[in-house]
Amino acid sequence: MDDKDIVMLYWQRDERAIYETDKKYKKYLQYIANNILSSDLESEECVNDTYSRAWGSIPPSKPDKLSLYLGKIVRNLAIDRYNASKAQKRKGNYDLAYEELSEIIEDGSLSSPADQIALRDAINSFLGSLPEIKRVIFLQRYWYNCSTRDIAVKNGLSEINVKVSLMRLRKKLKKHLEKEGIVL
Repeated sequence: MDDKDIVMLYWQRDERAIYETDKKYKKYLQYIANNILSSDLESEECVNDTYSRAWGSIPPSKPDKLSLYLGKIVRNLAIDRYNASKAQKRKGNYDLAYEELSEIIEDGSLSSPADQIALRDAINSFLGSLPEIKRVIFLQRYWYNCSTRDIAVKNGLSEINVKVSLMRLRKKLKKHLEKEGIVL
């Protein structure tokens, strides 16, 4: 079933929408949640909560790209759950990726909605300027929270190559944000 049909089921308040969403996107959503939480059980709970949020938000929302809509929901739920249980002794992928980006953007420095929109637009233009492999590596690390080892395996690269690429991408991003007047 395609996304438009699934969204129509939500709009018709047909419970098959949840079944079809689960059938089509469960693995994708679990992948996102598990990269943040590193727990199959907690990831499964986030995926189920995603279905509930989708049920509650469609309508009025009518997403064009259901995978992105659901991915954003599950990612935010997983981050919230992660932050709530941050009493872990060991740092996970999310902490490490967050620390890497916090070298560029200080926490709370972009608190106004206008600043956040400017940052989003600047990052999107930065990503648009990158070659595809660099864009993929960046998104796998900072959106999907993949480990450098996983990124290396998925892209046929060495782990050191991925680490060096990410370091260079962060430097380029910082220069780009400085040029845009977002980071000083």
